[in-house]
Amino acid sequence: MKPILLLSAALLATAASPAPKPARPVSADAKLKAIIDVEYKWRTTQQGPGEDSPAAQGGLPDVGPAAQAARLARWTAVSRQLAAIDPAKLSPKGRIDYLVYKGQIDALLAEQRFRDYEKPLNSDSSFWSDVAGSARDAFVREDQYRAYIRTLRDLPRYFDQNIANMRAGLARGFTPPSVTLTGRDIGVAQVVEAPLEENLFYTPFKKFPGAIPAAVQAELRREGAAAIREAVVPAHRKLLDFLRKDYIPGARTALAAIELPDGRAYYQSKIREYVTRDMTAEQVHAVGVREVAKIRAEMLQVKAAAKFDGDLPAFLNFLRTDPQFYARTPQELLYHAAWAAKQFDGKAGQYFGRLPRRRFAIVPVPDDLAPFYTGGRGGPGVYLVNTYDLKSRPFYQLTALTLHESAPGHAFQMPLANENKDLPPFRRDTYLSAYGEGWALYSEKLGVEMGMYETPYDQFGMLSYQMWRAARLVVDTGIHAMGWTREQAQAFLRDNTALSNHEIETEVDRYIAWPGQALSYYMGELAFLDARARAEKALGPKFNIRAWHDAMLQLGSVPLTVIDQRTDQFIREGGKGPYPDEE
Repeated sequence: MKPILLLSAALLATAASPAPKPARPVSADAKLKAIIDVEYKWRTTQQGPGEDSPAAQGGLPDVGPAAQAARLARWTAVSRQLAAIDPAKLSPKGRIDYLVYKGQIDALLAEQRFRDYEKPLNSDSSFWSDVAGSARDAFVREDQYRAYIRTLRDLPRYFDQNIANMRAGLARGFTPPSVTLTGRDIGVAQVVEAPLEENLFYTPFKKFPGAIPAAVQAELRREGAAAIREAVVPAHRKLLDFLRKDYIPGARTALAAIELPDGRAYYQSKIREYVTRDMTAEQVHAVGVREVAKIRAEMLQVKAAAKFDGDLPAFLNFLRTDPQFYARTPQELLYHAAWAAKQFDGKAGQYFGRLPRRRFAIVPVPDDLAPFYTGGRGGPGVYLVNTYDLKSRPFYQLTALTLHESAPGHAFQMPLANENKDLPPFRRDTYLSAYGEGWALYSEKLGVEMGMYETPYDQFGMLSYQMWRAARLVVDTGIHAMGWTREQAQAFLRDNTALSNHEIETEVDRYIAWPGQALSYYMGELAFLDARARAEKALGPKFNIRAWHDAMLQLGSVPLTVIDQRTDQFIREGGKGPYPDEE
């Protein structure tokens, strides 16, 4: 009887207990967040060194065939997961997250499908120069030095994998055009030929922070020197041999991206990645032609204000050749850049409610990069100014360059995004070129109403920079989709901008080697200008420039369509900014 009694008691207990509640449906926002959290955590383990993620911090990734296949499979699966989510069921914030995240995954997936990793260099950056960037970091702790030494020891494996990828690209004609590779072996040769204490990679061991004991300093110095002799120099020697004997002589001669394997689809993917709108090369080209004509008319007005007696080509030649516009020493150029940056500091509070906590240093571009580098580059904590070939770095363009690269451009916008803890990491820590470069170019134009351009020459320098970016729309699409020659592209810039001949040559080579990236700037700026004009018209006297700027910068780095949507919200809310206490 005992078993029966136990069974009856169990049945009674079951009957008395409430039925389990059905599982609560998982919201679309929760599904999206789960996908993002898992993938983005994994993605951060896959990233290699770059301008904003040095090797000493992130390590050197696996870039071999199995790892590349795994990335393709992973992002293909994530793309399918995203397709199963209905954006209409997401919250307003979730819809923005979806747009930003889907754009990232689409770009990453396209890069894997087209095997971009088989071409790990362009005209001003490369996998080896990205690694070299870690040698310029300011280490303050022992563990950072040890991580750096581990990176040095791993260089042979990482370089071998990249060389294998480049050989595969070479075999199928997937390389930068050979004309953009001339001299690209110089930085590699410098590492091979330099005495130990002059070797770039030895830089961190020349000076240690006082907090590291002397005995530990000596140990780290010994281990670092050994890693350079035994790993770094041999890896660079092997790479140098490959570049000189195989890669540079064997690189393709055609310029156009559409001449690459599956080239038309490849170039269209780059337009989508760098413009973040669905546009054809012909549509982008037409925008460029229109804007070039508009800016040219403004240039003629400024030339008249400068009281120059001559036509526009003569004025451009005057600007390129008159000594009054050029620094005599690198330090003089740096001083002028610092003065422009401090002028903005005095005006920042009138135009922005929230300022970044992180400051930036003004640093000359390293010697090994300078001959191939742009006039300047900015980001969190740094504004790089190119002091190479001073006759190519005119003062009249320096204010615009400073506003773009330092504040309120890259060294202002990017730290604000990094410091915004309301943004998820995948939005806080990533960079979309259309937004970032568009904002930086908008910052140049903002300098007009801020009173940053003190002479007609400064004003013309700003317009030349605007023209430069508008001309890129014409030149990039011309080269990669319409059969333009290198000389034709150079002539177009020479006829329409005040850029020096050296800068024209390096810039055109950059567009040739990096399809689509040059489209980001002006298309992004137009998005900001159009959105602001719409908000000003809708709000009238209620429009607050500080509030609108804060609303745009609060977004992080987003597709251009999100700028439109956030401005719609700004108008609906009557011009209310994201930080009411700072308005």
